[in-house]
Amino acid sequence: MTDILYLKERARVLVSRFAEKELKIATAESCTGGLLAGLLTEIPGSSAVFDRGFVTYSNEAKHEMIGVPVDLLVDYGAVSSEVAKAMACGAHFCSDADVAISITGIAGPDGGTKEKPVGLVYFGVCAESNVADYERCVFENAGRDGIRFQALVQAVELLENFIEKHE
Repeated sequence: MTDILYLKERARVLVSRFAEKELKIATAESCTGGLLAGLLTEIPGSSAVFDRGFVTYSNEAKHEMIGVPVDLLVDYGAVSSEVAKAMACGAHFCSDADVAISITGIAGPDGGTKEKPVGLVYFGVCAESNVADYERCVFENAGRDGIRFQALVQAVELLENFIEKHE
């Protein structure tokens, strides 16, 4: 319980910092199913910084909602740096946000392979220049909930890093 309370406090500080800079956030989530959007919007005053969230769990949703090219999904798979970057750029393009963050991964318990194990999560970040960056993490397989929680923590950290660059 302490971990979730600490994460909520970090989210509260993050929302406050984005509000001070008048910057907006959009999310594109797959394996977390909207948990990041939910975490951010739990914070009073988040409407000043949270523009919108896309839950793009299926490949079709990734393509239809935020324009992820089908060839990327076919060639690299939904859990890849290429798709994470495309998700972030698509969410950025389809929103009024200053920064968009994406999350795509394998939360388990099934679906992992030797090349893409359970716990593999890619994050994309796209901002003003429409150039995306990504981060690859292989989280401890602490079960589906544990992997999704670790992904939330990492996403908050990436947003913290973004705002630090703007201060």
